[in-house]
Amino acid sequence: MVFSSIAFLFYFLPLFFLLYYLAPARYKNAVILAGSMLFYSWSAPRFLFVILGTTLADFYVVRQMGNTRARSTRRALLAASVLLNVGLLFYFKYSNFFVDNLNHVLAAMGIGTVKWLQIALPVGISFYTFETITYVVDVYRGTHKPLTKFGDYLLYIIFFPKLIAGPIIRFHEFASQVHGHIGHDHMDNRLRGFYRFVLGLSKKVLIANVLGAVVDDILSINSYARLDSITAWAGALAYTFQIYFDFSGYSDMALGLGQMMGFRLPENFNDPYTATSITDFWRRWHITLGAWMRNYLYIPLGGNRAGKWRVYFNLWLVFVASGLWHGAAWAFLLWGMYHGFFLVVERLFLGRWLARLGKLSVLYTFIVVVAGWVLFRIEYVRPSAQYLSRMFIWRPYNSLWFFDGDFWPIMCIAAFFSFITLTRAGRWCQQKVFYDAYTPGRHMLMTTITALLLMVCAARITAGNFNPFIYFRF
Repeated sequence: MVFSSIAFLFYFLPLFFLLYYLAPARYKNAVILAGSMLFYSWSAPRFLFVILGTTLADFYVVRQMGNTRARSTRRALLAASVLLNVGLLFYFKYSNFFVDNLNHVLAAMGIGTVKWLQIALPVGISFYTFETITYVVDVYRGTHKPLTKFGDYLLYIIFFPKLIAGPIIRFHEFASQVHGHIGHDHMDNRLRGFYRFVLGLSKKVLIANVLGAVVDDILSINSYARLDSITAWAGALAYTFQIYFDFSGYSDMALGLGQMMGFRLPENFNDPYTATSITDFWRRWHITLGAWMRNYLYIPLGGNRAGKWRVYFNLWLVFVASGLWHGAAWAFLLWGMYHGFFLVVERLFLGRWLARLGKLSVLYTFIVVVAGWVLFRIEYVRPSAQYLSRMFIWRPYNSLWFFDGDFWPIMCIAAFFSFITLTRAGRWCQQKVFYDAYTPGRHMLMTTITALLLMVCAARITAGNFNPFIYFRF
C-alpha cells in the first residue's frame, strides 16, 4: 500500500486516525502497531512474517549482548545480528542478480546454467534492514541500552509512516518518542502534520505522476539511437523532477503522518537541486541515507583519519555501496561509482574552482545529477550510454515524440519549486510554511489551501490508473 493509493487515502487513513484519536493514551501505541502490521501486510502479507521474525531475533540477540560483559561474546552476537540482516537483504535483493550474471558467464563458457526460482523482494527491506543494524551497532557501541520491551522495538521498526521508504531513523532519535510522542499529540501538530501530508501528496500526484507518464513514453521508444536531443533532454529532465517530487513528496507525507501522532521524524531533503556541488548535493538528497553511510560504513572504514588517498578510496567505496543499496543492477553500481568519482574530484581540486563560481556552480551540479539519473532510470549500461550520447551530441528535433499540453506547465512548476529557495523570498516562504509557529490566521489559510489540494489529488487518483512510486521497490 502506498500513501497515494485509494485504499490508503479513503479507507486505511480515516479508520486508523479515528481509532488512534479515540484510544486512551495507554493504548495508542497498540493502535499504531496494529495499524502498521495491517499497512505492511495489505499488499505483501507473507512478508510480514519476515519482518516480525527478524525483529524478534534481533531484539533477543541485542538484549543478550547488552547483558554480557565479555568482549568476545558481544562481538559474536553483533556479528550474528548483522549477518542475519545483511544475509536476508542479500538473499531477497541480490541473489537473482548474481545468479543471472553467473548464468551469463556459464552460458558464454558453454556450461549449463544454474536453475533458480526468482525471488520476490519484500517491500521496504533495504530501509528496515538499515534500521535494525543501527540498533544493534549502537547498543554495541554503548550509544544506548538495549530495550526491555519487544513492543517498543517493534514500534521502531514497523512504524508505518517510515516503513516503506524511510526516512532511515537511528534508534536514539526515536527512543524518547516511543512513549513521549503522546505529549506532543495536540491540535497544532495534527493540523501541521495534515498540511505537510497533503503538500507531499500534491508533489507526488500532481507533479511526479504527470512527469512519470512522460518519462515512460519517451523511454518506451524502441531505439534510443532514433532520439533527437530535445526529446532526450526532455525525458532526462522530466525524470530528474519526477524522482525528486516522488521521493521528497513521500518523505513529506511520512513526516506529516508522524507529526499527526506527535512524532518528529528527521528531514530527508533540503532543496537538493540548489546544491553548489555534488558534495553539497549529497548533504541535501536522502539525508538520512547519507548519515547512515557516514556513521556505519565511512567512519568504520577509517573516515578522514586515514591518509589522503585512503580517504578518497573510502569515499568512493561508500558511494559504490550506496549504488548497490539502491538496486541489484550494474547501472546502479555505475551510478554510485559516477557520484563517488565527482566527490573525489571535488576534494582534489574541483571544489575550489566551484567555490569561485558562486551560484553558477548550481548549473554544473544540476547537469551532473541529470546525467546520473539517466543511468539510474534506464538501469542498463549500453542503453544508458546511447541515451546520454543523444543528450550531449546534438540531434535536431525529429517529431518522434510529441509534447502534450500538460508537459511544459508541469515542468515549469517543478522547476519553480525545485529552485525557489535560491531566492530570499523562496526561503522566507519555506520557513513560514514548514518551520515557524502558526497563527490562527495562517492555520485558516493553510487549511483552505490543503483542503483544495486534497480534493484535486483525490480526483486525479480516482480518475487515473498511473500511480507508480519509484522507491517502493527499494
